[in-house]
Amino acid sequence: MHYLTVSGSSRSPSTNTALLKAFSTFFPDQHFIHFENLISLPLYTVAADKNPLPPAVVIWRKAVFDAAGVIIATPEYIHNLPAVLKNALEWLASSGELVGKPVLAITYLPNEPRGEKAMRSLTWSLKALDSNVVAALPLYQNELEVKEGEIKGTEEALEMLREAVELLN
Repeated sequence: MHYLTVSGSSRSPSTNTALLKAFSTFFPDQHFIHFENLISLPLYTVAADKNPLPPAVVIWRKAVFDAAGVIIATPEYIHNLPAVLKNALEWLASSGELVGKPVLAITYLPNEPRGEKAMRSLTWSLKALDSNVVAALPLYQNELEVKEGEIKGTEEALEMLREAVELLN
């Protein structure tokens, strides 16, 4: 059993990607697979959503289907989801890989109150896809940071992260 982690950031290096990749160290008893290729997905159109599907879409859908749960961490771009993440979610609308699947939604930003609108957009999209959103967790870099592949922060922020991931089980 494994959890799929997905970063909404198209930027490299990304603090959201670093956070997700550090999950393996922070949660040594869990197995995480990080999906690296959202940027390789073609722009979603209804006309393109037919067989034969683009290979990147087949890989994306299978990765989501095979996961016991999904963890999405995203920044906020112009008070919304990054286009690369929205596009990836649109590719799941007709195929149903997220139906009933436990999903942990995370926004990871420099400080409060940033991320509120992106979180709202993310949870609305996930609910529209009939996923089971187990938690919507706003995290801030002034309380939680990734250093040398390890997650460090205030005890309160670390406990919130632990409890949110536990909800996937």
